[in-house]
Amino acid sequence: MTRPTRQRERIRETEGETEDEAEDESAETTCPECSSTDIVKDGDRGELVCNDCGLVVEEDHIDPGPEWRAFNHSERQEKSRVGAPTTQTMHDKGLTTQIDWKDQDAYGRSISSEKRSQMHRLRKWQERIRTKDAGERNLQFALSEIDRMSSALGVPRSIREVASVIYRRALDDDLIRGRSIEGVATAALYAACRKEGIPRSLEEISEVSRVERKEIGRTYRYISQELGLEMEPVDPQKYVPRFCSELELSEEVQSKAKDIIETTAEKGLLSGKSPTGYAAAAIYAASLLCNEKKTQREVAEVAQVTEVTIRNRYQEQIEAMGIHS
Repeated sequence: MTRPTRQRERIRETEGETEDEAEDESAETTCPECSSTDIVKDGDRGELVCNDCGLVVEEDHIDPGPEWRAFNHSERQEKSRVGAPTTQTMHDKGLTTQIDWKDQDAYGRSISSEKRSQMHRLRKWQERIRTKDAGERNLQFALSEIDRMSSALGVPRSIREVASVIYRRALDDDLIRGRSIEGVATAALYAACRKEGIPRSLEEISEVSRVERKEIGRTYRYISQELGLEMEPVDPQKYVPRFCSELELSEEVQSKAKDIIETTAEKGLLSGKSPTGYAAAAIYAASLLCNEKKTQREVAEVAQVTEVTIRNRYQEQIEAMGIHS
């Protein structure tokens, strides 16, 4: 027998095996009694059952799920043997163990005084050995600061993750040297807010931080340049919903303010202007046009800009739109 003939026979055998496997698979998913393909799995009994005629197609089916049963979220959490997913917001990415603060054994019974003192010493040493060097202690403190400021600002968890990654990159590139940990952590959080499209002004960031606004801005410019963070200019329209909500203005005012920003920005008025001041002036103008007047002081307090800024931007916007005050 020649070599090409052998190869052809092998190909035929392989094709035959593939067809047999396909037939077996189709037979498994088809009911032999009524030829229905609506086969459901009963995990409690380990059976495959036809949903139309009730025939047990297969018994002793292997269940890949857990051997325990849970009927609500709390039971599922108690019986689960896996921990939380890894996260960048912790210096060890959440992979270390933790000794519980409760002085109880596995059955919930109180432990003896001797065991309590032993557990106290173990907790103390476990806390000490979680950070092996100064770099990890630096990271632990910085990430706790980012978490504290994020909670105060009310930003989502994704922002904390991005800010933690930016800080880790700055630490790896040795950009922390000569700068305060709080300053770099705050700058990383501000950069994360801008990158994820959750606008927070420097004034808002500096209110929850322990460093001054000038240092935050200087550090932010430095790390964004060194790390190559491509930041787009902040769109003033993103501030409008939050400012209108705090001022208790209607959807009509919010929509009108966005129209004012869009129309005037097309004429080049936005170039070189503060986005918060520009948004505040548009909201003030929209509130007047919609008969829901708010004073310049009220708008300025919410936007954290001066009344002079609102007056200047307001005059420019109404002149560009051809509205006479």
